[in-house]
Amino acid sequence: MPSRIQGVQRGWIVPIGGAEDKTGHPAILSRFVELCGADAADIVVIPTASQLEDTGERYEHIFRDLGAARVTALDFDTRRDASEPNRLERLREASGIFFTGGNQLRIATTLGGTPIAKLVRERNASGIPVAGTSAGASILSDHMIIAGKEGASPSFNGVRLAPGLGLTNRFVIDQHFRQRDRLGRLLSAIAYNPFEVGIGLDEDTAAFIGPDNTLEVEGSGAVTVVDASELQFSSMAQADEDEPVTLLGLKVHILTAGATFNLHTRVAMAGALAGKKHTH
Repeated sequence: MPSRIQGVQRGWIVPIGGAEDKTGHPAILSRFVELCGADAADIVVIPTASQLEDTGERYEHIFRDLGAARVTALDFDTRRDASEPNRLERLREASGIFFTGGNQLRIATTLGGTPIAKLVRERNASGIPVAGTSAGASILSDHMIIAGKEGASPSFNGVRLAPGLGLTNRFVIDQHFRQRDRLGRLLSAIAYNPFEVGIGLDEDTAAFIGPDNTLEVEGSGAVTVVDASELQFSSMAQADEDEPVTLLGLKVHILTAGATFNLHTRVAMAGALAGKKHTH
């Protein structure tokens, strides 16, 4: 069921795999602006994950060029900043919130447990879309991946997890997925907590997750969905630190633009692709 506050549906959650197209055909960012109100969109960009001084300003220009009416980058250098009344008020005015890439631990250690983090959750629960790219995607769920081993095999010490912002507990995100060979660490995370759905996002690819918990793929790459709801056996509890882990009964879906996955029913659909004809 969608989360609700006083009858209002939860806002969209939009994790992006990083390196999204920003100038050529920015389908992902354009769709986010539409969700935020199109030419009435009022977007707050949070560039805390980035160590580059111009990251916030760059996204301000990008979203304005895509037609947003108002865009403000709100950076947080210290935890004290995250309690500042003017920043909280600006976030209350926004019709959309966007987290940039960088290092997800910079977001967690700066904003975790602060009034800003609480307000982001409240705003999303009351209907405001929240998106994040790369590190900003990882931070959106209850648990986030902060490090792990490259490669396809899960292992006991194949992943390191930390608390995220907690917009949802239904999935765990990994990004730059195919480009950085991260299947093993996503599988390791799912082996620790089979309740969550694993979502691996390729670069320039996003999962647009609606209030009804249906995920739709946008972008030029693929989304790898790992569903452990029918997991029959896991050796995680018996594995030594460097041992690979046996997992039986996993479902894996590879979804491209237009395909969907319902996080509640765990049903995948080819979507618009089903009727698409190819000529050779």
